[in-house]
Amino acid sequence: MKMSLSPVMIRAVWVVLLLFGSVSSGLAQGEGLARTPPMGWNSWNHFGCKVTATDVRSAADAIAANGMKAAGYIYVNIDDCWQGKRDEKGVLHPNEKFPDMKGLADYVHSKGLKVGIYSSPGPKTCAGFEGSLGHEEQDARLYGEWGIDYLKYDYCSFQGDVEAQIAAYRKMHDALLKTGRPIVFSLCQYGWTASGRGAGRGRKSLADH
Repeated sequence: MKMSLSPVMIRAVWVVLLLFGSVSSGLAQGEGLARTPPMGWNSWNHFGCKVTATDVRSAADAIAANGMKAAGYIYVNIDDCWQGKRDEKGVLHPNEKFPDMKGLADYVHSKGLKVGIYSSPGPKTCAGFEGSLGHEEQDARLYGEWGIDYLKYDYCSFQGDVEAQIAAYRKMHDALLKTGRPIVFSLCQYGWTASGRGAGRGRKSLADH
């Protein structure tokens, strides 16, 4: 039986192929980081926008002590709502709930775990905080300085067709590579059509860095 692909499916295939090319370049630098699906804890489902640095430290303590770390759950990921404002130079600062992001990352690392963070390719995140549009290299450099190991890049407030989406994700991919730090780049995209966005979130964890 001959199978035909719709234009939407064809575009989706091209996206996967193009992104795979980016992944391949990252694998060479990252020595195969995330060859298996990254496993761990994410702050959103339980805390949402109420998450604090104390909550993240407590999660790290629990994962290190209750057997989850030994089972391979090593990522402690801060989702949306950690962001504060950008200064006059465009540097993004955490809000008052995260007074010392570098210290927090160091604490998570001291438990033998890795720490993740959240942003968006658009001007705003899903919760309305500062996104990375126009500040990709600045933000990636900041993540590297803090010691971040994982970035969830959530498709919120970005406007553009499939080609524009590819360019936006690749821009952050390239910015993360420039930091020289191994950082898993996890894409969150809601589908190629309006109905696809409503159906759910398709996450692609790319072993880029």
